[in-house]
Amino acid sequence: MASSTGKTLIALASGAAIGAVLGILFAPDKGEKTRQKIKDGYKDLEKDMKSKLANAKVDLEESYENMLSSMSYKTEDAITFLEKKLADLKEKNAKLHKN
Repeated sequence: MASSTGKTLIALASGAAIGAVLGILFAPDKGEKTRQKIKDGYKDLEKDMKSKLANAKVDLEESYENMLSSMSYKTEDAITFLEKKLADLKEKNAKLHKN
């Protein structure tokens, strides 16, 4: 998930940079208007990146919680298995002591 988010952020930043350069080169507006458009584009990019980073953080937290939950179930399974084996060993040991 993290790799996909990183690639998305790189693509987004690259696209914004290319768009800004092309906008400057082909802008029919005055310099002041062009600078304002670039500034607005930067603000939009910043907002989008913050949103994506926040979503990535939520995804990472959810993945972590899911992993912990899964590990907890597996730990319980292992403990149950070991308890059964211990009970079997105690039973066999008790039979040996009776003889």
